[in-house]
Amino acid sequence: MGTIRKAVFPAAGLGTRFLPATKAQPKEMLPLVDKPIIQYAVEEAVNSGLENLVIITGRGKNAIEDHFDVSYELEKILEERGKSGLLKLVRAVSEMVHIAYVRQKEALGLGHAILVARNFVNEEPFAVLLGDDVIEADVPCIRQMMDIYDRYQTSIVALMEVPPEETSRYGIVKARSLPEGDGRLFEVLDMVEKPLQGEAPSNLAIIGRYILTPHIFEALGNTQRGSGGELQLTDGLRHMLGTQRILAYKFKGKRYDAGDKLGFLQATVEFALKNDEVGPAFRSYLKSLDLDSI
Repeated sequence: MGTIRKAVFPAAGLGTRFLPATKAQPKEMLPLVDKPIIQYAVEEAVNSGLENLVIITGRGKNAIEDHFDVSYELEKILEERGKSGLLKLVRAVSEMVHIAYVRQKEALGLGHAILVARNFVNEEPFAVLLGDDVIEADVPCIRQMMDIYDRYQTSIVALMEVPPEETSRYGIVKARSLPEGDGRLFEVLDMVEKPLQGEAPSNLAIIGRYILTPHIFEALGNTQRGSGGELQLTDGLRHMLGTQRILAYKFKGKRYDAGDKLGFLQATVEFALKNDEVGPAFRSYLKSLDLDSI
């Protein structure tokens, strides 16, 4: 199959959980301290050695393209005002990597977004990173998975353990642990998207990092759409299980669900505390709060 060179970032969703904030701006551009959510995923891919990136966009997502493009007017103003530090930050974003964009005309689910990327992938194995999931790790999460792919040459989904009462929010796997994986590597036996309370096969939840082989395209093409006419990636992967091996990896690191209001706030607080510029003052502010009076 070869090595992983390409990464796909589905970003055509409507962001309804953040309305009205996302009425006129993409949820992927909501700032997590001083960077938009999607930039964290792009940086993870770049730091993992991936250089060919495609973002799947939709109507009203032009701000994403503008963010990663060169902003001549802004750079000129910053240069004229002698703000070299800010100029360096702005240029670093546009110089980070070359990004291609593919339009998903309708938001018909994650599986459909993957199908839209087929021509870009060109029958190669590829990585998928969902911007909603911001992951802090010493070794980038997708890099950890790429290293596993180099050994096994098969599709891999990222896992995390969740409380039993939260399994209905995720795709959940039924899996057996592989002895060579130090308790982190599993062979997937089955998977189900958002099982009903008490019906989940485990508490191992799929989160927004995937390594996929080109076989996923045929599997998605043979998968029926679910509610709302959406094509779910989990359903496509389940279909692929009939002919292809799929592994699951419990990554090393901490994941923040920035696509959820509470998760976004938790990530904002923790990232702000670690920020060199505002961290110390923000920590003092939090300590000064009388939470019972708010």
